[in-house]
Amino acid sequence: MKILILGASGFIGSDILRRLHNDGHVVTGLARNTVTARRKFPLANWIDGNLARMKDAESWTELVADHEVIVNCAGALQDGLADNLSATQLDAMLALYEACILARGRLVIQISAQTSGTAANLPFLATKRGADEALAASGLPHVIFRPALVIGRNAHGGTALIRALAGLPRVVPLAHAESPVRVVSVNDVASAVSRAVSGHIAPGSDLHLAADETVTLKDLVALHRQWLGLPPAKFLSLSPAIAKPVSMLADLAGYLGWRSPLRSTAMAVMSEGVSTQAQTNTLSVATAAETLARHPSAVQDLWFARLYLLKPIVILCLSLFWLLSGLVPLTNLEGAASHFLILLPPSAATALTLATCVLDITLGVAVLIKRFSRRAMQGMLLLTAFYLLGATVLEPSLWLDPLGPLVKVLPSIVLTLAALATLEER
Repeated sequence: MKILILGASGFIGSDILRRLHNDGHVVTGLARNTVTARRKFPLANWIDGNLARMKDAESWTELVADHEVIVNCAGALQDGLADNLSATQLDAMLALYEACILARGRLVIQISAQTSGTAANLPFLATKRGADEALAASGLPHVIFRPALVIGRNAHGGTALIRALAGLPRVVPLAHAESPVRVVSVNDVASAVSRAVSGHIAPGSDLHLAADETVTLKDLVALHRQWLGLPPAKFLSLSPAIAKPVSMLADLAGYLGWRSPLRSTAMAVMSEGVSTQAQTNTLSVATAAETLARHPSAVQDLWFARLYLLKPIVILCLSLFWLLSGLVPLTNLEGAASHFLILLPPSAATALTLATCVLDITLGVAVLIKRFSRRAMQGMLLLTAFYLLGATVLEPSLWLDPLGPLVKVLPSIVLTLAALATLEER
């Protein structure tokens, strides 16, 4: 069959893409940025598309006509510079269903979530529920899967945070430590989709995917810690009130385009646990211990766990460094401009000093915005090289200054390179 996968470059979507390709299907992935996806998954055809802009049936007509099955793995946690929640999870889906009806039917497989409970009115779950209900009422052949917390060889979002917490030294601070959690292997999700495509799961099915066991969040972190090869740690239970400021900062980061798993939506869902409605599993679903045992950890997993929480700190430090380097000279503009008087007249020296201050402040702000962060870091490296070269020509004695104003710049270069190396989110 010819199958279109929405969100095919993501954590769940990429596993489903590989499984369906191995089943012998012709797969096409739809993603916002397919450059890296084409290199990582050349087995698939790739189409650039932003679901938030595909809110009418005409946007889907050609895609639907070329494919017999559509698998939706796309989603967004909260609104932000990088995501439009309602447009992605509801409006685009309604347009897709309309296009499928006009094409006289296509099998639609939806990767959804448990949308009931005290957190049901959150926009994330409300838009999921609206799309599910519209799909069920559309008359289209469909299967809806509601996986619990998805874990696997790779990690993203909540599972990445669990690994990061598991990698902390000695003491692990944890909010909602006793919340019940059920998990499902990403491989089992892919297997379920494969069965639905092959007709072994009847159209109209609405299935919850989760292992039979329920563990606490604390137990799951401890299990990942053991998987990483680390000794047992002491768990420090945090009050939700203490965790709230962290969620507020994560929400702010979300508005700047960073998809933090600590945003308020994720914390609200975790406050009541990640579970599913009781049902008898018709599919074989591995437990968390079984899933991790199938994929022994290596040193890169430990590096990832330890660097994950350092990444936002590194970016904040870079931002603060460049903001201060631009703001401090403004407090004594004449003194700062004096370094250029050996080559320039006073007015030109002052203008150049103001220009460098503006550049520094601009880079300090831009690095906080996900869309501009890579270019900002590259600009930091270029500007730093220019500053070092200029200072070496104008005042080479600064290299021997007891306070080391030039020597101290070298660690900032390394910090910028480290931030660039860890910038990719998947």
